[in-house]
Amino acid sequence: MWICGLNGKSGFSARSTAEQVTKGVDGKGLVAIVTGSSNGIGIETARVLALRGVHVIMGVRNCKAGEKVKEAILKKIPGAKIDVMEIDLNTFASIRKFAAAFIATGLPLNILVNNAGIMSPPFTLSKDGIEQQFAVNHLGPFLLTNLLLDTMKTTARNCGKEGRIVNIGSELHKFGYKEGIRFDKINDKDSYVPNSAYGQSKLCNTLHCLELTRQFKEEGVNITANSLHPGLIATNISQNSGILGCFMGCTQFLLKNIPQGSSTTCYLALNPKVDGVSGEYFADNNMSKASKMGRDSELAKKLWEFSLTFTETK
Repeated sequence: MWICGLNGKSGFSARSTAEQVTKGVDGKGLVAIVTGSSNGIGIETARVLALRGVHVIMGVRNCKAGEKVKEAILKKIPGAKIDVMEIDLNTFASIRKFAAAFIATGLPLNILVNNAGIMSPPFTLSKDGIEQQFAVNHLGPFLLTNLLLDTMKTTARNCGKEGRIVNIGSELHKFGYKEGIRFDKINDKDSYVPNSAYGQSKLCNTLHCLELTRQFKEEGVNITANSLHPGLIATNISQNSGILGCFMGCTQFLLKNIPQGSSTTCYLALNPKVDGVSGEYFADNNMSKASKMGRDSELAKKLWEFSLTFTETK
């Protein structure tokens, strides 16, 4: 159990903080995009990456909130390189605008952290008419990653450093719909179950990394892609999650704090111990095991093609 704080093979545990798992890592010269970085573990992820010298692009829905976070970080880390850019994963138009604006800066891109997400809202459609959790938690990161892949490939080739894509998944990917991904019922309001739909979207995050890894290996690209479970954390993402939210609220003494909850993200983004590791699922700063469906390469390919039907036509 995580509260025991036993170190795994990495030398770290669930109690390790983001600062601890990146101690001694020099991130100078690296550029990272972190979505959802004006709330919860996204703030700490941005702060710690900046602390290690990484130039951080904060991708946020609310730029005013993002600027406040940036100012707070700069007060503690005066030399930090941080920029705030607007992105709303609820709409493909915003994602495309963000990607185009970033590419126009001419900056390289070493690290992409797909952190932003929502959890278990009532049935809602995105601005593109897609069930919101599938849209925001999966299709948004899927499209953003695809739009930035050429930049990441060029960066990895030119600088000789491994690029890293990090998807924030969840252990709840094991507890979604029994069929895993309901390809023919994504927008079926009558059979929608908020927590199951959340699990479905998190399964997609893991499968996304699996298929990216296959493609990178086939192309000989020096980029890795891994997903992770951050742990149970007291953040506002669980405000819509019904019974699960009540459980988390009543057991706060068992929850991770923000520095602990963001540690696995920062570990995968910066720590040299995971050089060359790709297509894996992590928890508590150690390699874990995804569900059987989360390790299904054929399902990952099917999801990729299915996702393209949404993102290439909207």
